[in-house]
Amino acid sequence: MGSFLGLDIGTSGVRAILISDAGQILASSRSVLPVSFYQRGMLCQQPEDWWQAVLDCLQQLSGQHDLTDLQAISINGTSGTTLLTNARNKPVSPALMYNDVRPAELARELCSKAPAIPACSRTGALAKAAWLFRNYTPAGEYFIQQQADWVLSQFTGKPGISDWNNTLKLGFDPETLSWPGWLTEIDMGKGKFPRVFPPGKPVADISARMARQLGLPQSTRLHAGTTDSIAAFLASGAGQPGEAVTSLGSTLVLKLCTQKSITSNAHGIYSHRLDQQRWLAGGASNSGGAVLKEKFTIDELLSLSEQISPDLDTGLEYYPLPAKGERFPFPDPEKMPVMQPVPDSRSEYLQAIFEGIARIEKQGYDLLEELGADKVLSIRSSGGGAANPVWTRIRQRIVDRPFLQAEQTEAAYGSALLAAGKV
Repeated sequence: MGSFLGLDIGTSGVRAILISDAGQILASSRSVLPVSFYQRGMLCQQPEDWWQAVLDCLQQLSGQHDLTDLQAISINGTSGTTLLTNARNKPVSPALMYNDVRPAELARELCSKAPAIPACSRTGALAKAAWLFRNYTPAGEYFIQQQADWVLSQFTGKPGISDWNNTLKLGFDPETLSWPGWLTEIDMGKGKFPRVFPPGKPVADISARMARQLGLPQSTRLHAGTTDSIAAFLASGAGQPGEAVTSLGSTLVLKLCTQKSITSNAHGIYSHRLDQQRWLAGGASNSGGAVLKEKFTIDELLSLSEQISPDLDTGLEYYPLPAKGERFPFPDPEKMPVMQPVPDSRSEYLQAIFEGIARIEKQGYDLLEELGADKVLSIRSSGGGAANPVWTRIRQRIVDRPFLQAEQTEAAYGSALLAAGKV
């Protein structure tokens, strides 16, 4: 029946999952990446490290399953991680990480030429690409690539292929499915924007050289990928209008499958396109696990959670943030954390923070419905916070929507589904 490979190129490591045509996990592996580093004020990683981690994962997989039956590969990466490569696909700039922040004046300049869209931000891929061009000025033709694009190009030997989701913060218009005309007003020299395909669409064959080098079939196809958060959404089993996924990682991220695009810059809401009928609308709050990590150790989170009565509200109206500034459900760079008064009980303090994050989650889903998204029918959870049953019970009480168990939690599984055409 053949097998299908999903690769998740993250910030701290690469994960790989091999599945059967029926969706059964046949093998899995992971490889750690070197930590991001600062170079001349830029938060960077070496793209060659991504590829080496992919090779390590493939070697591990080959020890668990015969890869000669591999049919297709799909790749996800962190949205916004950007680099420039020459026509021979060699990096000619550092790879700026998704959370690297470019100068405010550059973002203002770009936004004066463009409508208010996700690409117009200091962390967007467009600002990174423009800054890299101005500071590294590649000679002749070059390619603007996202993390997942570059890894895909290592398999095919040719740069210049991306997907609807990874290009959103580079300026691609998912409504018209085209690069907008205003991009021509931005001086990018001879930079080439990628050809853009729907997530999961077959886009190229593996190169003969790479097939021989990796011991993979020359018939192996590369399918267009997606971003890491969307791959995690797909892995959860959600995918029908009204189904949502809350990611409880360092930040709080909501995604709701809906039948139309929902965009509101006033609320930090934007939409990724899944296919012709489905969109994923949502946003990312600065609240989340980073606040908990700052206030409590891992052992405290476990022990104090056991002392909480999740069905009894503390009555404390917290707005937990790790620092000043909020993105969603309302962008406010001056928003201050609210975590006062501090009760004598550490368990009550933890519960109040849990409740505060849950209220932000509820506000986000309420807002999406108010703006015309499909009614939230169910919520699945991903990220480290999803494993805390007490927090889950508090969320169920406050968010007041049906909760379902995620089928899978690894983004690599979602990419494997794209490779298998199961989305």
